[in-house]
Amino acid sequence: MLYAGVGSSTHKNTQQAASEAAATALTRSGSDTADLALVFATTDHGANYGLLLRTVQATARATHVVGCSAGGILTSDGEIEGASGIAVLTVRADMFSAERFFVPQLRGRGHETGKEVAARVRPHLGADNLLVVLPDTYNFNPPAFFAGLSESVPDLPVVGGGASEDGTVGETFQLCGDTVSNDAVCGVLLSGHFHHTIGITQSCQPIGPPHTVTKSLQNLILELDGRPAFEVFAEIVPQPLREDLRRAAAFVFVGLPVDTERQHLARGEYVVRSIVGFDPRQGIVAVSDEIHEGQKMLFTLRDGNRSRDDLQLTLEAQAQAWAGPAPGFGLYFNCASRGRGLYGFPDLDISYIKQYLGDIPIIGFFTGCEIGPIQQQSILHLYSGVLVLVGEKTMH
Repeated sequence: MLYAGVGSSTHKNTQQAASEAAATALTRSGSDTADLALVFATTDHGANYGLLLRTVQATARATHVVGCSAGGILTSDGEIEGASGIAVLTVRADMFSAERFFVPQLRGRGHETGKEVAARVRPHLGADNLLVVLPDTYNFNPPAFFAGLSESVPDLPVVGGGASEDGTVGETFQLCGDTVSNDAVCGVLLSGHFHHTIGITQSCQPIGPPHTVTKSLQNLILELDGRPAFEVFAEIVPQPLREDLRRAAAFVFVGLPVDTERQHLARGEYVVRSIVGFDPRQGIVAVSDEIHEGQKMLFTLRDGNRSRDDLQLTLEAQAQAWAGPAPGFGLYFNCASRGRGLYGFPDLDISYIKQYLGDIPIIGFFTGCEIGPIQQQSILHLYSGVLVLVGEKTMH
């Protein structure tokens, strides 16, 4: 059996909010204890994160409590942005177990921390596994971390989100057991016999055709299709943004293939990276990732309407892929640039998730970055939503 429930509270008193959210989650789960309590809390509770952990653990009678700071939270009850919020998911299951982990000193130690997480979770791996990671966004080196992790546990599905804040603190916090720290990575391994699916939706959709990088240097795109890269960029920018190309970089991004040899860039086969600068005179566009000559790339536009369409396609596919009884619970790692800022009003993502999947317990937060696999590779995403559904396996 799988017992899962979610609760949230907007109370400003940390102890009261934590108690309320955890008690609601436990009651809704139909169990009187929890193997795992997942908790996300906004920055204004930061001074009391230790109290928060103790309160959730005591209220939910939870073996493991794991979570992080959040710029905003979301549950099946709605999304909370720009206000105080604590979200708690409690889970008790007899077909899988939860094992929490915490690794400090993330800065400059991406590869080492990846190996340390692998060492913590490897003894607990089961027939089915899912690793949820909650790193400090500001000190996270994803390629190094994933390389270190995959050396020891090569085929482990990894999901998660970078801990976030509301912009007032300049640091994020990882919460695990009774530990509160920044510059760390924490999370939980689910292992045993269960079914899960992962859906990834993009805020940034392609504009114009794919291009071939014909000349590059590290993160600088010098030429596209044999022409100065900036020239191609300026042509493709929608008319209203052409007047101010610096402003355009807040809406136009690049889409890069996960596999640089890949010649086709279908939906869901690219990752979005920011344009970090350009030199119109020399025709250069600089992006936030390494670029290789000969690879394909797209320009993409961050747009609420097209983002909503992509979310619907992702949810349709995920709903169809889910066989058997309804999922027991869901985790949703939603980019901080989505939500109200993208659509102009709150609750769009969570409303669509409920419309397609029913009223299942969902917990998530507005992230500094998102983590989910493309073509079996663990990848860092930006401007995306990663939805993970977990449930019982159907017996044949």
